[in-house]
Amino acid sequence: MDAWSLLPPLLALLVVLFTREVISALALALLASETLQAFNTPDRAFWRGPEASINEILAVFSSAGNTRLLLFSLSVGALLALVRESGATKALVLRMTGSRFAATPARAGALTLGTSAALFIESNLSIFVSGLVSRDLFDRFRMSRARLAYLLHSFSPPICILILLNGWGAYLLGLLGNYEFEQSHVAVLAATIPLNFYALFTVAMVLFTVATGRVFGPMRQSEAEQHHTDASIDAIKPSKARYLLLPLMVLVGGMISFMFITGDGDFLAGDGSRSVLYAVMTAVAVAYSMLRIGGVFSHAEGMTHMFNGMKELLPLVAIMVFSIALGASMKTLGTGSYLAGMIGDWLPTVLVIPMLFLAGALVSFSTGTSWGTFAILIPIGVPLIHALGLPPSLALAAILGGGVFGDHCSPISDTTVVTSMASGCDLFEHVRTQLPYALFAALLAFVSYGIASWIMLP
Repeated sequence: MDAWSLLPPLLALLVVLFTREVISALALALLASETLQAFNTPDRAFWRGPEASINEILAVFSSAGNTRLLLFSLSVGALLALVRESGATKALVLRMTGSRFAATPARAGALTLGTSAALFIESNLSIFVSGLVSRDLFDRFRMSRARLAYLLHSFSPPICILILLNGWGAYLLGLLGNYEFEQSHVAVLAATIPLNFYALFTVAMVLFTVATGRVFGPMRQSEAEQHHTDASIDAIKPSKARYLLLPLMVLVGGMISFMFITGDGDFLAGDGSRSVLYAVMTAVAVAYSMLRIGGVFSHAEGMTHMFNGMKELLPLVAIMVFSIALGASMKTLGTGSYLAGMIGDWLPTVLVIPMLFLAGALVSFSTGTSWGTFAILIPIGVPLIHALGLPPSLALAAILGGGVFGDHCSPISDTTVVTSMASGCDLFEHVRTQLPYALFAALLAFVSYGIASWIMLP
C-alpha cells in the first residue's frame, strides 16, 4: 500500500483541524482505510469500503478487552455523577482549600501530580483518580480544565514508562524475551530510565508549570476563557468528603487486588482491563451503598444520577469505539509498518537512534497506540542494535519515548480520551493546548538522542 497508507491518519487530522469535531474525522478516516484495502483486492471492489467499515466497528465489541474498556468508561461516568451530585466532591474541595494541603494553586497542582505518581501501576487509572480529585479544585482556583488535562496526561504516562513496575514493564519484557543481550532484559530495560529523554523533559515541563503557574500558547487562551469551569458545583450543598474518599480507596485497592487475582498471584501477569473494570464497578457499588445508607439519595435518584453520568460520557465512548476500529484497520492497512520502514540503510549510524524516536512518534501519533508502536518498532530496532552496535538501552529508550509522544498528542489515543473524560475538558481543546508542549519536548529529545548517539557510539 506504501504511501497511500498515510491517507487515513492525515485525513483524520485535517478534518479535526477544520471542523473541530472528532467523531466525523475518525469515521471518515476509517472509511478511507477500509476503502483503500478493498481497492487493493484483486477485483478492486472499493465499493465494499462502507460495509467493511461497519464490520470493523462491530469487531470492536468482539474483543473482551475492548468491551471492558467501554464498560469502564460508562462506569466512570456513573461514579463521577454520584460523587458530584452527592456534594462529596465539593466537601473535599472545601476541606482541602481550607487546609495546608491545597491552599494555593501551586499546591493544588502538586496534589494532582502526587496522586498521579502514587498510582503509577496503571496510566488510565492514575489519570482518572487524579482528575476526580482535582477537577473541582482547579475550578475553585480559576485554573482551566485544559491545564488540568495537560498535567494529568503529561505526567502519568511518562511516570509509568519511567518506573516500569507495572503492566508496561511486563509487556516490554515480553517483547524483549525473544532477543539476547549482554545484560539481562531487566537490566537493559532499567537502563532506559535515565535515557528516556522525552519522558524526562515532559515531566520537567509539568513540574515547571505547577511551580510557576505559567502557561504558554493556546493554553493561555483557554486559561483566560475558562470554558470548562463547572458552575453547577456551586449549586450543590456539600455533604461528607468520605463519600468520595472511600470509593477512591476502594478503586485503588481494588485495582491492585484484582491485578494479583487475575495474575494468579503475580501482579505483573495481571489483566489490566479486567482489573480496572472490576475496581471501578466495585467503587460505584460502594459509593451507591454509602449514599443510600446515609440517606443522601433514594434508589430512584441514585439510578437517575448514574445513568445521567453515563449519558454525559457517551460522546467519548463513541470516540473510543471509532478510535479502536481505526487503529485495527490501519494495522491491517500497514500504516505503522510503512512509517517504521522510513528508517533505511542509507542513514548514518549516528542518526539511527534519533530516527527511531521520530519513527516511534509518527507511528504512535498515526495509530493512537503506544503499545502497538512498541510491538512494531522493537522487532525493527533490536536487529539494528545488533547489526550496527548501537547502545541497547539508548535505542530502546528512543522507541519508548516516541511511543509515549503519540500517546500524548493523538486524538485517537485511549489515554487522550480518558484524560478528557477525567478532567472534563473538550477532547479537541485538550489536544490543541497540549500539542505545543509535547512538540517542544519532542524536539529537545530528538536533539538529545543525536548528542547521546555521538557520545556513546564507538
